[in-house]
Amino acid sequence: MKKLIVAAAAICGSLLADAAQPASAAIPGDAPAATTVNHPDWSRQAVIYEVNVRQFTPEGTFEAILPHIPRLKDLGVDILWFMPIHPISQENRKAKLGSYYAVYDYKGVNPEFGSIDDFRALVKAAHAAGMKVIIDWVPNHSGCDNAMVRNHPEYYARNEKGEMFGPYDWTDVYKLDYSNPEMRKMMTDAMQFWLREADIDGFRCDVAGEVPTDFWNENRPQLEKVKSDIFMLAEAPNADLMEHAFDMDYNWPMKDLFSAIAATSGQYTFKGEDGKVKTFPEAHATDIFKRLDEENALYPGDSYMMNMITNHDLNSWEGTEFERLGNLQEAFAVLMYTLPGMPLIYTGQETGMNRAFEFFDKDKAPDWDSSPAVTEFYKKLNRLKHERRELAAGSSAGSPVERIATASPDVIAFSRGGVTVMANLGKEAAKPFKKAPSVKGMTDWMSGETAKVPATLAPGEYRIFTTAGK
Repeated sequence: MKKLIVAAAAICGSLLADAAQPASAAIPGDAPAATTVNHPDWSRQAVIYEVNVRQFTPEGTFEAILPHIPRLKDLGVDILWFMPIHPISQENRKAKLGSYYAVYDYKGVNPEFGSIDDFRALVKAAHAAGMKVIIDWVPNHSGCDNAMVRNHPEYYARNEKGEMFGPYDWTDVYKLDYSNPEMRKMMTDAMQFWLREADIDGFRCDVAGEVPTDFWNENRPQLEKVKSDIFMLAEAPNADLMEHAFDMDYNWPMKDLFSAIAATSGQYTFKGEDGKVKTFPEAHATDIFKRLDEENALYPGDSYMMNMITNHDLNSWEGTEFERLGNLQEAFAVLMYTLPGMPLIYTGQETGMNRAFEFFDKDKAPDWDSSPAVTEFYKKLNRLKHERRELAAGSSAGSPVERIATASPDVIAFSRGGVTVMANLGKEAAKPFKKAPSVKGMTDWMSGETAKVPATLAPGEYRIFTTAGK
């Protein structure tokens, strides 16, 4: 759903970093005990891809996606996350086609997309290509004419007037009441249905932080009874969800910090509904280390964070990656692959699509052949994620971040095992180091040439150096 709660508080403490950094110092922090979640082995070095079914093809159907499975496999995608596939409510519907997130029937399929057999065929094709499938799940609220509104009104929360209501300004949905045990059973049963009937591999759970954590802690074991190696993604930056229930959550605070750094560098140009460009606290590249410190202090060990420069909410409501990050967007893409966590690609991102999709209506599909250079950029980053074990998600698998001292707070540099990364996220060319790190025997991942530390880095310029081997 449109994200109305911005995790600004989480980044405020991450800003105004001191340029002086200890060379090659491991990130400190006493993290909580390790998560009890057993992450599937296939998730450790995975890349997740968000499929906007309505906009992915001109037809906007499951069947029309089938011919793209080989392309996505060639791109280097491992997990396909499908935005909600359920029928959309008619009552209080937004625009012509409505929001994916106003669910009419939790066990149904949106006829706009096809049938449940069409979806099963798509899941089967993805599995045959070696990819996993998760679906978007909307547990916090349903559409206003969901059958439960008539048959089980006791499943819904009430306002002070005793009326069903939607959270925030979401007028096309009613909030569910998790104090009702039968409603909880219904929700788990519906999730189990998709594991059994469509052989999906997990769920991306919408506004998961609005649902009580104890539900999720009870829910996951029930889902694992149907399929043991599921993958659960929470749309929330909530550490408590990661203790027992979810494999990965949204790294909204890092996303906000990326935007703040870009704004400080004069690159953030997106105008909100008021016609004004949003303001951010001053931030610099080295503040990213402070955010990593916060993650280590807050999150259970071995948690995953999903890193992103765009997704469906950002694209439609907060600006494209080009409007938010400007000429730094490619460098930030490199960071979302090389910092701890899992990288996300959204529909059209791999082609450099520089426009916002309509959210409630059919829109033109991306031109998948429009920018081979951008596609190749993401292919190289996907290969990097797959081939370098140091970049595996989770602290028990990936290598820790070792900071490298830079000569400017606008330059970030670090290594993770045999991978060294540097990038200028400022507005001016900068000398990256007072004392350059050794890159002897390393190769520039993107160019294939022998690694050489540049004397200066232009704004948005980056390097990824790797040692031989994996």
